[in-house]
Amino acid sequence: MCGISAILLTPQKRPPQTWQAIKDAFTQNLLFNEERGKAAAGLAVVTVDGQASMQKMTVPASEFVTGPEYLTLLEQVGPQTTLLLGHTRHPTQGDPANPANNHPLQVGPVFGVHNGHIDNDAALFDRFGLPRQAQVDSEIIFRLLEPLSPARLNGDYLAAARPRLQLLQGKFTFIAADRRVPDKLLVLKHNNPLSLHFEPDWNALVFSSRYIFLRKSFGRGVITEALPHDELLLFEATTLARRGHKPAAACPLF
Repeated sequence: MCGISAILLTPQKRPPQTWQAIKDAFTQNLLFNEERGKAAAGLAVVTVDGQASMQKMTVPASEFVTGPEYLTLLEQVGPQTTLLLGHTRHPTQGDPANPANNHPLQVGPVFGVHNGHIDNDAALFDRFGLPRQAQVDSEIIFRLLEPLSPARLNGDYLAAARPRLQLLQGKFTFIAADRRVPDKLLVLKHNNPLSLHFEPDWNALVFSSRYIFLRKSFGRGVITEALPHDELLLFEATTLARRGHKPAAACPLF
C-alpha cells in the first residue's frame, strides 16, 4: 500500500494566492497519504519544456514536507509547471534505504509513481533484456514505457503501450509522465484506489489515492468514478480548460 499525490496544471500565469493554494493542496494531499506509506516520500516537478526536478527522502511525508529540500523544490513551481508528482511509500520490494527504490522513479525520460505490487517484474526484465537500476518491482512499469516516444507515435501511444502493460501481473495503479511530451500524463487504475478532481479556478487536475482528501478539500464536486478500472487514460495539461476531468484519449487495458 502506497499513496499517490499529483496535480496536473495548464502552464499559465496565476495570482500569487492561487499558486499558494495549489502548493498547499499538494502538500496536504501528500500528508493525507502518509498513512498509506511512511517509509519514504518524494516529489517531482515537471515543466512545459521537459525539465524535471526531484527530491525524495527515507522519511514520512510529515517530515519530508518540512525539510529545506522539499520547500526549495516547491518554490520552483510557477507558470511553466505542468506537473507535481508525489508519493508516500510502503515498501513491498526494495530497501527504502536505497533512494533508487523510492518514488517518483525515473527511467530515462519517464517519471512515475506506483501503488501496488508487480508479481512478474523479474521475468519481464529477463524477457526483454532490460537494464535495472534498483530492486523495486515498480521499475518495470516505466522500463516498459521508456522505448515508446509519445511524440513519435502520432496519437498511437496508448495502442503501443497497451500490449506491454497487459504483461504486468499484480496491482499496478500508476501515473507516468514523459519529458518528451511534458504536457501529457498517463494514468491507469488497476486494483488500487485513485480519484481525481478538476478545479476550474486553477485549471488543474488533482489526483489522490485518498478520496477523503479530495472530498474534504473540494466538496461534493469531486468525481469518484471518472477513473474507471483497467482503462488507460491520457490527460493533457494544455487542454484542461476544455476537457476538465475527461482524458484526451482512452482505451481499455484488456
